[in-house]
Amino acid sequence: MGSQFPTTVCELAVPLAASNAVLEQSSVQAAVVHPANRQLPLPDWTSATRPRRVAVIGDTGCEVPATGPVQNCANHQTGWPFPRIAANAAAVTRPDLVVHVGDYLYREDPARENDKAANPGCTTTADRAGWDCVVADFFRPAEPLLATAPVALTRGNHEDCNAAQQGGAGGSWFRYLADVLRPDGRCITYSPTVPIRAGTLNLVSVDSSFADPGDTGSTAQSGVFTRRFEAVNQAARQHPANDYFVFTHKPVWMVKAAGTLPQNVEWATPVLDAAVAATGLHRLADNVRLVLSGHIHLYQMLDFGTGRPPQLTVGSSGGPLDNGPDDAKVVGKEIGTPPTAVHQSITQEQTPGGQGVFGYAVLADGGGTWNLTFHDASGAVRGQTCALSTSAADKTFVCH
Repeated sequence: MGSQFPTTVCELAVPLAASNAVLEQSSVQAAVVHPANRQLPLPDWTSATRPRRVAVIGDTGCEVPATGPVQNCANHQTGWPFPRIAANAAAVTRPDLVVHVGDYLYREDPARENDKAANPGCTTTADRAGWDCVVADFFRPAEPLLATAPVALTRGNHEDCNAAQQGGAGGSWFRYLADVLRPDGRCITYSPTVPIRAGTLNLVSVDSSFADPGDTGSTAQSGVFTRRFEAVNQAARQHPANDYFVFTHKPVWMVKAAGTLPQNVEWATPVLDAAVAATGLHRLADNVRLVLSGHIHLYQMLDFGTGRPPQLTVGSSGGPLDNGPDDAKVVGKEIGTPPTAVHQSITQEQTPGGQGVFGYAVLADGGGTWNLTFHDASGAVRGQTCALSTSAADKTFVCH
């Protein structure tokens, strides 16, 4: 597939009842095989059970833009912590399932990165979004997680299409990471909604990578996304007794900034909210329990004390961190359609309204409910444990 994709990609469906999956050495023509033991992780749930621990990560790549500040990719302690987060999430949390909420490929100009020695083949501007840069930004640092548990991926805006709809970061997404892989490097702007069954937990991936590209608050694309959220609700109707999590890169309801006055609130993403409101239900189905997103480089949990599902934003797993809101000023602010007051806001920050904290989220099955924790880059729990209500009318977290 040319210089960008000097690789062969193979897909194989593995039955849920399979008890073992091993890469046969004789069938792999590669200098190095990962994982070294060739043992592939399989689901440890059945059709009647669900994952016990779900790790959520997002916005993991090392930011090397064409202009402006460059992240310290070589420093995995305070510069680019994704390799450390992946290793500790695998060793400490030992998830049964990993959900990545998008943004993998950040090396827009590899000539400016400071870890070239570790990434031969990803060192020049011409190398960007090629196989070696995909390895540098995702496959190598994520290897501990990829060897531990199955992974569900959704696309981020960093994996968008170029003007030619061919190659680039979008081409890499469809070559290596998408639900339906493409062998020819083509990229499409809007992918279909993808339901994923993990036993009695159901994930639905909504590709929001091109939702309001400039993050201006425009709702011009709401019709495109209404069709996708209709598909979410249709999927949820298939298994009304099961929990559904929507995972989509851009948040549906996330507060970026809040002031003292009621109208002083900046939130994301109005086009997705408008799309949900325009569905036949004018909301997400009762058994949609959570929305998982990234894009904003923070960890934040919002709930509303209503049937609107909580919004969990986990954009804190690698890219440069954003400043967050003061949670005390977020509570009570009305966002979304219809305008609904935030009941609870928990943003992981170094100081209220200050810079975020690197880490990831874990949703643990508590025997019928989901217990949410935030983990820092070392894998340690930071902050409260929050249990999600089982009520369809009051989808709130009780935190302690």
